[in-house]
Amino acid sequence: MTTTLHIKNMVCDRCIRVVREELENIGITVAAVQLGRAEVMAPEAGLDLEAVGRTLATNGFELLQDHQAQLVDRIKTTILDLIHSGGLEELPFNYSHYIARRVGRSYNYLSTLFSQVENLTIEKFIILQKIEKTKELLIYDEFTLSEIAYRLGYSSSQHLSGQFKAVTGLTPTAFRRGKGKRRPLDQLTQ
Repeated sequence: MTTTLHIKNMVCDRCIRVVREELENIGITVAAVQLGRAEVMAPEAGLDLEAVGRTLATNGFELLQDHQAQLVDRIKTTILDLIHSGGLEELPFNYSHYIARRVGRSYNYLSTLFSQVENLTIEKFIILQKIEKTKELLIYDEFTLSEIAYRLGYSSSQHLSGQFKAVTGLTPTAFRRGKGKRRPLDQLTQ
């Protein structure tokens, strides 16, 4: 029988690999792993969720068993995937429709739940993620600020610059010159 494990703090392909390896190391057969969840084959005796939780915790992950926590994590995973995998410039509708469709619940419900659990709005979380992606692209120094703004769905480089300065206290140029630092994606909550 297949069981779905909901896992918090998975933010990249490396996280997927680590979760798969760690679950296999404790004898669990893994059918599939994607950001935020793992499909595993439950043994006849059942899964030892306590052991799974401890194993995941040693790598900075958290096993989510509460339904509301799982929904919040799905919202975060949806946003992370969209922003850090690209495709914002081609998003044919706004974030609220995209998130509601991907998570399968009304945006009003998801927005209220997210704010209550995270003490942060979905919109602010999106901005923090976009600014962190901007930092990454500035460090790589492969794109102009206008190209970065386009890639991240900003209306202009001025809009991106203003938001960047409001969040970081630095201009994108000052950051590019080494004045600022990046933050881990799973710690972007304020």
